[in-house]
Amino acid sequence: MGRDVTGIVARFADGHADEGRLQWESPKLLFRGAERRVFEGEALKGVTADGYDLVLADGSRFTLGVGLADRWAEAILNPPGRLDKLGVKPGQNITIHGIDDPVFLAELAARAPPTDDWEKVDILFYGANTRDELERLHNLGGLLAERGAIWVISRKGKAAGVKDVEVIAVGRAAGLTDTKVCAFSDTHTALRFVRRKS
Repeated sequence: MGRDVTGIVARFADGHADEGRLQWESPKLLFRGAERRVFEGEALKGVTADGYDLVLADGSRFTLGVGLADRWAEAILNPPGRLDKLGVKPGQNITIHGIDDPVFLAELAARAPPTDDWEKVDILFYGANTRDELERLHNLGGLLAERGAIWVISRKGKAAGVKDVEVIAVGRAAGLTDTKVCAFSDTHTALRFVRRKS
C-alpha cells in the first residue's frame, strides 16, 4: 500500500532544493536526499496536486511526473486502514491463532468475522513470539486456500522474542515465501507468507 519513487526534485518551504527518493507509508511521507526529511500530521493536511507536483500544506513541492501527483495526493488524504494493508475483505475465511489484541479483533469482526474453519483459509493471523511458535509454521501452509496467506504477528523492538530474519528463515524452511511486511500496531509487526509456487 506504500508508494516509493526515486529521482524526485524537491523544493522545500525553507527555500532549499534537493533531489532524492520520496516514500509514502501511512502516516509518514519521507524524503531522502542530501537531507532526510519526514512529514506527517499537520504537514500532510490539505496536500494537493498541482500539475506534476505534490504540494504540502507548508508549500513544499515534490515533482513526481505525469499522473503521479494526483494519485499520491489521494493516497495521502485517504490512507488505507490496517485491515486494508493486511488485505482483509468481506467474505474471506479468516482464522486467528495466538493473537490477543481487542482493538484488532473488533476491527476484524466488523469486516470479516473470524471462523473456526481451518480448511482453505484465505488469511491466517498467527501470533508467534517464540522460536517454538515459529516452528509450527511447518504445519500451517497446507491449510491455505490457493491464494491464501499467513500473517505472522510478532513483537517488535527490544521486546521482540524473535527477529524478522528468524521469522523469514523459518517461513522459507516451511515452504513459504515472504511477500510483505506491515506495521501491525505500535508494539507488533506483521510478515506475510504465501505457499511457495512449484
